[in-house]
Amino acid sequence: MNNQSRRDFIKTSVVAAAATASWSSTTARKPNLLFIWTDEQRPDTMAVYGNPNIHAPNLNKLAKESVVFQRAYCTQPVCTPSRSSIMTGLWPHTNGCVKNNIPLKEETPCLPELLADPDYRTAYMGKWHLGDEIFPQHGFQEWVGMEDGYSNYYRSDRDQNARSAYHHFLIDHGYEPDTSSGKFSRGFAARRPLEHCKPKFLESQARDFIRRNRNDPFILHVNFLEPHMPFFGPLDEEHTPEEVTLPKNLEDPLEDNEPLRYRLMRQHFAQEGWHENPLKTEEDWRDLIRKYWGLVTQVDLSVGGILEELEKQGLADDTIVVYTSDHGDMMGAHRLLTKTVMYEESSRIPWLIRVPGKKHHLIEQPVSQIDMVPTLLDLMGAKELSEGLPGQSLAPLMAGEDVAEDHVFIEWNATGSER
Repeated sequence: MNNQSRRDFIKTSVVAAAATASWSSTTARKPNLLFIWTDEQRPDTMAVYGNPNIHAPNLNKLAKESVVFQRAYCTQPVCTPSRSSIMTGLWPHTNGCVKNNIPLKEETPCLPELLADPDYRTAYMGKWHLGDEIFPQHGFQEWVGMEDGYSNYYRSDRDQNARSAYHHFLIDHGYEPDTSSGKFSRGFAARRPLEHCKPKFLESQARDFIRRNRNDPFILHVNFLEPHMPFFGPLDEEHTPEEVTLPKNLEDPLEDNEPLRYRLMRQHFAQEGWHENPLKTEEDWRDLIRKYWGLVTQVDLSVGGILEELEKQGLADDTIVVYTSDHGDMMGAHRLLTKTVMYEESSRIPWLIRVPGKKHHLIEQPVSQIDMVPTLLDLMGAKELSEGLPGQSLAPLMAGEDVAEDHVFIEWNATGSER
């Protein structure tokens, strides 16, 4: 689908009502979609992926109720490109978002636009990183922005002085933004008490949306910034250094054919550390990793609250729940940090799908982010709308059948600044 536009898909949307019949025949309503994702979360931050030490009871419970893809990979280990694939079902080189901070084109449809079902209430909450960060767009009727650092990438007709919902939340709680920028930095937000940090803010917004729309089918995206940098928060002391298992390849030397960039990154982290965190000794790495884990625990608490609201409103059996991340993080592997490198640790992602009526099981076959949109359209009874997308539906794989592709492709392009 090299040149597909919103218009092309709207032409096919007339089949949506018939396509959803497969779900409607077994339930009283069209399926809800709750799509929860994080930024920069490694799979091994959950028990199901081999980490029993991290404090994530809600994610662990969700995993036990879900189909778990053990070897899921992003399309590119960089924020904007991978996000563009999650939202559109297109490769970054096709939708144009080949590196950070390239806005997603208005004419490129996201899942709500592909579905084009007027019965659905739709909302996007959290980090976007695909252009107009805090403004409703791409088929989402409600928009809860959280990041104010991307105003340089707004369309020219957008109000450059507009601020996110989270900005106003902090103002309402008595905080004052930086006098020079008029904004709250990520570091400032991360240092707030738990109830004023971004995860709890998003949890509250998501729960409110679910309550208000309990009688209508909905699509709700909730994207947490955590455990993305700045790698600190109110739960820094949640885990002890002794609980942390260091990466087995922490001390592995880089091969002779490794890119110079990787060598320079490793040298930089060894010499400069990460902001106030030195990264010279194993103890240094344990301390940073436990803070990273603390951010996952923050997310876990809020995921638990959102899922609790689903149960409270009697919607758990009507809702497909997805949990994933845009990409991983090196977090000490090869003594590297963050992403933007073609290693397993930065490219592999967690991916859980809880579908009413489907039992928990693990899938070992490699799968790709490019398959997310086709899979969700299929599970929502609208498989026909994914025709022309490069990915494949994994619904047959979830049912124990074979799928056409059993390998993944990860692309790379030079990336801009890390955000």
